[in-house]
Amino acid sequence: MDDDATLPPHPPTTPSGEPVPVPGHGAAHDPHVLASDVLANLRDIGGRRTAEGRTVRRGVALRSAELRAAAIADDPAIAALGVRTVVDLRTDAERAAAPDVLPRGARGVHVDVLTLDPHAPAADLTQVMAQPQHLEATLAALDPAARMRETYVDLVVGDAARTGYATLLRAVLDQDAGPVLYHCTAGKDRTGWATTVLLLAAGVDHAGARAEYLAVNAAVRAMYGPLLHRFADAGGDPGLLVPLIEVREEYLDAALGALTSTFGTVEGYLHDGLGLTGPEVTALRAALVA
Repeated sequence: MDDDATLPPHPPTTPSGEPVPVPGHGAAHDPHVLASDVLANLRDIGGRRTAEGRTVRRGVALRSAELRAAAIADDPAIAALGVRTVVDLRTDAERAAAPDVLPRGARGVHVDVLTLDPHAPAADLTQVMAQPQHLEATLAALDPAARMRETYVDLVVGDAARTGYATLLRAVLDQDAGPVLYHCTAGKDRTGWATTVLLLAAGVDHAGARAEYLAVNAAVRAMYGPLLHRFADAGGDPGLLVPLIEVREEYLDAALGALTSTFGTVEGYLHDGLGLTGPEVTALRAALVA
């Protein structure tokens, strides 16, 4: 169950199709935030220090929520990023419902890193907003936090995830493909693990990777704030949705634990889990680290 398995198929938007604004969370507050009126949760993973005292390059790997707004195609701020490849980590159904609006000059790559549980609750909560008591019963029986932890394990060991993340990393290491922008729906779970992998591969320590993982909470809470209010207005308990909306250290710990128990080290995960060769890992670090 990812950020999209139980939540609506895309973060709330304005009537014009633009993402819900996130006031007060601009670059002045977080140097990794890239201010945008048309693309939510847009961040540059560069700028973080590695354990060896080097710096992850800016403008190489960017992360975001889904590319939904029509204005993305011609937005000057997005164009200035020079994105050449957009890697979409969403499912086929999500992509069909809201195809990417690509920045001018960019090519799209689709890799579904998550095979959704066919027995999971309906993806679109808006269908049950009128009867929140039914959703509450479903969520109570489901234990959303436990299911999120299971999903994070699948993002590490699942076949689809390993294939998809390998594709993303190979795009980042390809000098002709960058800058690369990658995303899922809200840009927090599938995108969050992708970012963790990239930072660890670059040599950022676990504390730095964890800081970036958690840094999106303010943005995603703001994006999904209208959903929580609607749910409360319909008589539901918004607290039941919180485990699905935010990122938590316990989710990342589940993924890191799966990496260690299955592959031993980050190097083992890159080589044995994702199938990257030694020269590819070297090229990835060269692309990421100044």
